[in-house]
Amino acid sequence: MLITGAGRGVGKRLAIGFAQHGARVGLLGRSQGELDVTKLEIEHGGGTAHRFRADVTDFEQVSAAVDRMRVHYGGDHILICAAAVQGPIGPLYDTAPRAWAEAMNTNLVGVGNSCRARLPQMIERRSGKIIVLSGIGAAVPRPNFSAYAASKAALVRLVETMAEEVSDHNVQVNCMAPGGTYTSMTDEILRAGERAGWKENEEALQVRTTGGIAPEKQIQLALFLASERSNHISGKLIHVNDDWKRFEEQNMKPELYTLRRVQKI
Repeated sequence: MLITGAGRGVGKRLAIGFAQHGARVGLLGRSQGELDVTKLEIEHGGGTAHRFRADVTDFEQVSAAVDRMRVHYGGDHILICAAAVQGPIGPLYDTAPRAWAEAMNTNLVGVGNSCRARLPQMIERRSGKIIVLSGIGAAVPRPNFSAYAASKAALVRLVETMAEEVSDHNVQVNCMAPGGTYTSMTDEILRAGERAGWKENEEALQVRTTGGIAPEKQIQLALFLASERSNHISGKLIHVNDDWKRFEEQNMKPELYTLRRVQKI
């Protein structure tokens, strides 16, 4: 399996979690140092991992990393897209256009590049799982975080679209919302102070104090979405706090867990 953004945050936690469950993990990220640390932690726990330095905004780099991974692991059918940045914090009219565009490029174009590089192999094998990490702002407005929120909402629609495009090839594509959890983004919010808004600061402080959503909950949902148990689920946005286990043995109604987050049954 290949995980982008595996050097830090939720991507790193999922990489370690999958390795603990026996997966051979490909670690992709921009920081060689962070990838080295993740690889060491996995190997110290008895797992197997290879690191591939690449920038998800550069398709050629991602494609080359996928080719290198094929040499190490052969055919693989799981991709987790976790690479993301928070982008500029503050009202849209008062943020730097370049920083705003760079966040959109990493969060949205980066996922497109990663999927574009991996899907041909999955389609050829008629087997594949893609899990894209969503985030706060995908389902509701997020003032002062317009680049992050817009990119994450766009990801959900991208996932819904890709899921239909590959539905005849036994490839499932879903969004996973990991919930509020402590990462470097938490500290970015607290450092931003008033520019982030009082509500975001309050929630970030709470997450930093408690740690937020437990990694085990994130790992369990990701394991489910990466397994054959979820072959009947595709094009959905599922939050770690959703009652997703009930769908292991039953189909979702088409309108459930889509971009509009319609959840009435």
